[in-house]
Amino acid sequence: MIPFVKKFFGKMTNNTSDVSEELPHDIRIATCALLLEMSQIDGEFSESERESILSTITKDYHLDNKYATAILEAADEELKENLDLWQFTNLINRNYTHEEKIKIIEMVWRIAYTDGRLDKHEDSLVHKLADLLHLTHQQLIDTKMRVREIMGITSGNR
Repeated sequence: MIPFVKKFFGKMTNNTSDVSEELPHDIRIATCALLLEMSQIDGEFSESERESILSTITKDYHLDNKYATAILEAADEELKENLDLWQFTNLINRNYTHEEKIKIIEMVWRIAYTDGRLDKHEDSLVHKLADLLHLTHQQLIDTKMRVREIMGITSGNR
């Protein structure tokens, strides 16, 4: 599946005005790998979490479901081969602006709250990811509160 994704996304030309098309496919796969790691950190990976990841990358990267699924599968393969999240965050750090990294943390929070609650392992991982992405604690918390409000999460669910 990875060759299919690499062939489809390859290096994009710089003559397009759509920022998402200027990014190499590896960024999308790296971001999806972080979302997958978040969804699996609590020892449970539900169909609703999988659908949430697909919905997130489909919407945020303007992809159809076929290519979003290919990215998800490629990210899953790369995540299985590489247990160190640094390689994914390093790629993101080299290619994304500060605002784009905040958007990734927002995506991570949305996946963490897919089931309506925050597990201690999920909380720990999102803090680690924010640190690896060079985001401040305040940015992390602001993003968390924004996601909780959008998703209608009450204070009793952390």
